[in-house]
Order: sequence, then structure tokens, then C-alpha cells
Amino acid sequence: MTVRETVNAAKERFGDRDLKEVLGDATRVVVAKGKKIVEFDLKNDPPKHADLVKACLGPSGNLRAPAIRKGKTWMIGFHPEAYEELF
Repeated sequence: MTVRETVNAAKERFGDRDLKEVLGDATRVVVAKGKKIVEFDLKNDPPKHADLVKACLGPSGNLRAPAIRKGKTWMIGFHPEAYEELF
């Protein structure tokens, strides 16, 4: 895999208003919160914006890190098994 863009999360914040633009044309979002994995199918079963915000943003109101895009799939947060499956 080749990294095309890296953004320093300490310097650039992405919140509620930025989420739709950040996810762009993604069709799938996988969010890891601790040991829990939540998947959203944005193409066939789009979630409510509030549900997506609640999952993707951390307690500070910013996009959870790390956030990695592969194709049209976003992996937000860290979970070893989900990373293994995605990559």
C-alpha cells in the first residue's frame, strides 16, 4: 500500500461539520471503539448523520484517530483484527 496523504491530527481537526466532506464518496465506514466494531454501509443503508457522528468522533468532538482510507472504505480508530481484514 502507498500512502498518498498524511494529516497531522494534532494540527488539523475534523469535526461534525467536516465529516461529510472527509468521508466523501466512501461506501463503507468501519469504526473501532475499544473492542467494539461498528460498520456503516453508506451506499445501500445510509445511517442517520447523528449516528455516524457519534461513532466517528471522539469525546473531544474531533475525528477519531487513526483514520485511514483504502479505496472507498474508511477505517476509523484502531482494532488489530479489523486492520488485518482491511489490509
